[in-house]
Amino acid sequence: MTVSACADPQSDLESDLASGRLADIIADIAEEAAHLILPWWRSGTTVETKADSSPVTEADRAAEALILNRLAEHWPNVEAVAEEAVSVDGAPASVGEWFWLIDPLDGTKGFVQGRESYSVNIALIRGETPVAGVVTSPAMAVSWRAAAPGQGAQRRAFGEPWRPIRVRERPADAVALVSHSISEDEAARLAARNGCTRWQGMDSSLKFCLIAEGRFDAYPRTGPTCEWDTAAGQAVLEAAGGRVLDAEGRPLAYRKPGFLNGPFSAIGA
Repeated sequence: MTVSACADPQSDLESDLASGRLADIIADIAEEAAHLILPWWRSGTTVETKADSSPVTEADRAAEALILNRLAEHWPNVEAVAEEAVSVDGAPASVGEWFWLIDPLDGTKGFVQGRESYSVNIALIRGETPVAGVVTSPAMAVSWRAAAPGQGAQRRAFGEPWRPIRVRERPADAVALVSHSISEDEAARLAARNGCTRWQGMDSSLKFCLIAEGRFDAYPRTGPTCEWDTAAGQAVLEAAGGRVLDAEGRPLAYRKPGFLNGPFSAIGA
């Protein structure tokens, strides 16, 4: 884990964030990590089990190392909280005003099973709020990002220009995305609670992005997640006009104890 003393990262970060340079750089880093991951996908890669019983592969570790190194090259004094480092070293007791949240391979279970819905997540947190984020799908060769502040959200296929995206107006037959790990009865109950008549199962933070680009309408979650699972997707969805609300109806906040989330709902229009 990269946790460094910080003299004053604020001026560089604020300038890079406002100009859009930061969004450009972290998208390129996420796509570089995606290219690194792809050779392990559907290759029979070795799977280990972490202390929390979740799986980890060589792809997770290699992608995380690349992301941390690249971020440190551009912003060497900004702290980073990354999933695989936390699984080894434990979560830091505290972090500064600005810090990165990184999930180098979100949806490892699906990745191991050969499914397409896994992603690379990089988010920048200021205070308790995600202020920048990118989600990249290696299998789909697509990235989504929050652009410069006030510039909305964008999507691009690898090698193509960025295109703006926006949540859709909720249709009469709204569709929810839910985790593959829950039962059909629980999925139907959560969908109905969020005003959706239908639901579809999917892995990883891609759920936030598909709502952001107007293909689905809600993603309710009651089971435990970590902050690095949600921060990048939340940044994208909020930039696209959506919301991510906790159980009390407040925007989902960060730097919670252990970097753990409670229940939340990601919502389009």
